[in-house]
Amino acid sequence: MSENITSQQPLKHIAFIMDGNGRWAKKRGLPRDHGHRFGVTAFETVLKHCEKLGIQTVTVYAFSTENWKRPPKEVETIMKLMDHYLAECEKKIDEYNMHICFLGDKSPFEEKRRARMERLEKLTANKPRVLNIALNYGGRDEIVRACNALIASGARNVTEADFAAALDTKGRDDPDLIVRTGGDLRISNFLLWQCAYAEFYFTDVLWPDFGPAEIDAAVEAFYKRKRRFGGV
Repeated sequence: MSENITSQQPLKHIAFIMDGNGRWAKKRGLPRDHGHRFGVTAFETVLKHCEKLGIQTVTVYAFSTENWKRPPKEVETIMKLMDHYLAECEKKIDEYNMHICFLGDKSPFEEKRRARMERLEKLTANKPRVLNIALNYGGRDEIVRACNALIASGARNVTEADFAAALDTKGRDDPDLIVRTGGDLRISNFLLWQCAYAEFYFTDVLWPDFGPAEIDAAVEAFYKRKRRFGGV
């Protein structure tokens, strides 16, 4: 990354839409589920490089509310990979310096998986950095759940702060930069409330090929932009 980049506001939070695993595998004559396995390796590389860059919070779109429509074998592979990752995190809990948080509706998951997710959130609560994993997550679903929670609490007049406090990301900073790999130019129901003033970076690079050089390019692009937040 260029050394002469200066920040008008430091980049604290990057969110990734990790797209292209299936296409990456197909290009190589492999089953789609193989792409997700290589995608996990890319995910781990990205986390390490973001730490090196001093990024405080990383959010990844791991599985959307719409992804249940994919072939059962592919869904099963993604869930098994997630279970393996959660187990590894638990084994090496002292080596991680990230508070692992899960965004999304946990209710469809089996009890053992839910319990492990909740246990990891508690075990890592005092870690200095944050990793948000969006799992069975959809921006619209999150907003509806937040509305229902506020209605259930008896709220009648709601402020933006009240609403933000009812979201899965309550108490956490909104993303400064959202990066989507794989070439598509859309946000796919991701962080709809939180992305109001995020910068967007789209790349044709498929997620399994996304690494330090691509992160540096996204960060460099971010620092070349002027964020006005509605001002001049």
